[in-house]
Amino acid sequence: MRLKLVPQDTSVDFLGSWKLTFSASMVMMVLSIVAFFTVGLNFGIDFRGGTSIRTEATQPVDVGAYRSAIQPLGLGDVAISEVFDPTFGPDQNVAMIRIQTQEGQESVPPAVLDQVQAALQEVDPSLRFTSVESVGPKVSAELVRSALLAVGTALFAILVYIWLRFEWQFSVGAVAALVHDVVLTIGLFSVLQIRFDLAIIAAILTIVGYSINDTVVVFDRMRENLIKYKKRPLIDVFNHSLNETLSRTVMTSLTTLLALLSLFILGGDVIRGFVFAMIWGVIVGTWSSIFVAAVVVKRLGVKRDWSKTDAEKAGTQFSTGS
Repeated sequence: MRLKLVPQDTSVDFLGSWKLTFSASMVMMVLSIVAFFTVGLNFGIDFRGGTSIRTEATQPVDVGAYRSAIQPLGLGDVAISEVFDPTFGPDQNVAMIRIQTQEGQESVPPAVLDQVQAALQEVDPSLRFTSVESVGPKVSAELVRSALLAVGTALFAILVYIWLRFEWQFSVGAVAALVHDVVLTIGLFSVLQIRFDLAIIAAILTIVGYSINDTVVVFDRMRENLIKYKKRPLIDVFNHSLNETLSRTVMTSLTTLLALLSLFILGGDVIRGFVFAMIWGVIVGTWSSIFVAAVVVKRLGVKRDWSKTDAEKAGTQFSTGS
């Protein structure tokens, strides 16, 4: 017997209170934008610049002990990760330490590096620095531009793809849902002041892919039902489609969240920010597929007969009712 988290036939009125749910999403977006411009993001080393230090030691790397040793120095954002590379050999325990640029400095001063090395050698006397590299403000600015370009290009490509596969109303709805997800994710990171680095940009792009996958599944069922139920009110067709895909949506979201929660609890500090962004993205992505994308398409209206290519004969109409 198959596990069923959702009954076979559901009749949830998802769009019955669409004005309330859509307004809530818009308010959250406005608050996220306000938080971004007033509080700002807690940019990590990737965007603020800093110094990367590669270490080697005879004892195994203890990330927690390294972090505890460096923390009293008050250097701000410090990221520590163990590096696994077979080229280093079994006796070379390698770690990567990244320290943010200190105020008024292009990079971490040599005196500070000496303090860091001395603090780490109290944990492991055999530890030594094998390389020290700095990332200046210019490189950080280029990374910011590249990150914005990556997100913008992804949204534009999705806009074109949905437009070609469905209709322009669906593409507008899909992009509206994706913008909603991105803005709310950035707003959450701004409010909570969680470190925002390139890993979070990767998480945002992953969220965009997850959300559009969920949205396309819903849109595909809507298109099928628009052909099947030509005379039913548009809102009823959309509600029916959302109910038909509800089981798939719940199963996909829950299984993804189970894996992400395991990583969040057991994965350590290195990937915790990325995983947190993904958990939030799964939640808002599922919400936006139902309460943003579907509502936008409903308000714009779509043609009811996909067997005809002429828009007028196909019955394209703009829905103004609830």
